[in-house]
Amino acid sequence: MTVPVVRTYLELTDPAALRPARPPRVGNVEIARVEPPDGAVDRWFYEAVGRPHAWTDLLGRGDDEWQAWAARVETWVATVGGERAGYYELAPGAAGVEIAYLGLLPAFQGQGLGGHLLTHALTRALERAGRVWLHTCTLDGPHALANYQARGLRPFRTEVLGNA
Repeated sequence: MTVPVVRTYLELTDPAALRPARPPRVGNVEIARVEPPDGAVDRWFYEAVGRPHAWTDLLGRGDDEWQAWAARVETWVATVGGERAGYYELAPGAAGVEIAYLGLLPAFQGQGLGGHLLTHALTRALERAGRVWLHTCTLDGPHALANYQARGLRPFRTEVLGNA
């Protein structure tokens, strides 16, 4: 049996509407920008975070394409006790800043780190533009949409993408 995939687009246009998450339930969390941009880091996170969620669109990119992407976005990495835990990428554009990718490695899910990382991403994006947007779909983590809405993002479009 196939199930339709629903993609939801969300936005935040008022910094006052941002509702920060509680601190994560793990200690020693650091979030740092990848500087200089490093396509290998972006590729590693895309593959590791995206594997359980069917992120396959970019798997065919070569090293040069990943490096060009990394040079265009801001990549931020969350670590817990020095171990890679998650990341996000901000892509500036004419319609504001897109949170192009955001996610946690499976071992770090369910500890409040996702809300913390999203709060960081939204705060940084709002420093760059008056509008932040992203999209999620029903293949993403089961708490993704609720986390986005809990932080103040509001849906502005949905679409059905066929079957998975």
